Amino acid sequence: MLRLALILRRSFPRLAGFAMIPLIRGLVLLARTLGPGRSTALGAALLRTIGPLLPAHRTAMANLRAAFPDRPEAERRRIALEAWDNLGRTGAEYAHLDSLFDFDPDAPGPMRTEVAGIDHFAALRDDGQPGLIFSAHLGNWELPAICAARFGLDATAVFRPPNNPAAARLVQEVRRRSMGGLAASTPGAVFAMRDVVENGGHLGQLIDQHFTRGVVVDFMGRPCLANPLLAKLARHYDCPVHGVRVVRLPKGRFRLELTPPLDLPRNADGVIDIAGAMQAMTAVVEGWVRENPGQWLWMHRRWRPDMLPKARMARNTSQPIVENPQANVISHTASQTL
Repeated sequence: MLRLALILRRSFPRLAGFAMIPLIRGLVLLARTLGPGRSTALGAALLRTIGPLLPAHRTAMANLRAAFPDRPEAERRRIALEAWDNLGRTGAEYAHLDSLFDFDPDAPGPMRTEVAGIDHFAALRDDGQPGLIFSAHLGNWELPAICAARFGLDATAVFRPPNNPAAARLVQEVRRRSMGGLAASTPGAVFAMRDVVENGGHLGQLIDQHFTRGVVVDFMGRPCLANPLLAKLARHYDCPVHGVRVVRLPKGRFRLELTPPLDLPRNADGVIDIAGAMQAMTAVVEGWVRENPGQWLWMHRRWRPDMLPKARMARNTSQPIVENPQANVISHTASQTL
């Protein structure tokens, strides 16, 4: 009986999540009925109202105070509200992902989505070699994978399934309808990601989330941990690395921007430096965030000083952690999504 009680207690969150499947599907049906414009406006209004009441809002405000210490508190609150607005719109747009991306270089009229750096995209697609693409939780971060699928880029997006099984099932269904290859960040998935690049494909990953066994990088003036997977793959295969971001524009429009390949730092032997490469990618993301701070996911605990190598060593001297932890990371997959 005690064992049964323990199993039920551990299973309840999962069971509750599955019980939410009809509710979430109902919300998706409502969003589809309302259409992209009205449903995203509703999602934005909902989270602008509810978001500031949630514990995650305190995390957002603490992050904003640390990132922008010289800005007035009122401006930081405005950015936080914009971030909730963007998150609400992005959530509602899951019901419309298959129709949001309508870019056509030959179309004469205005489109919902525009693409900057299309020449870089064509080169990445046609150069006959593998490639890596990093991005961040900006605007609607699902659109780059849809763009790749629509224009024939052999790309696999690394994603982390949501903790809620109902949301995970729904998101997977939507992604598989509108995107190309997908790789869930599970404990053994790093080998599948390596195979993608080994076979000449392209791998995309969001790099702006905390990764416990990551390398230390500076982001918005503070140290944090970044997953070095893309840097390790770039060093091993010496393939180009591009950045892509999504900028949310007025009137429900978007702009996708693909950077030229980054000139990543190399060591004395001429091979890509892991920590330096991740810092270079993170610096690009920081520039994006500073340009459109209200479109980034400030609610995430990106900075965790107690998880940095020295802090971890101080907490547990019986299991010392090296100052540069990158050597232990290749066997641990990303917790990021794309």
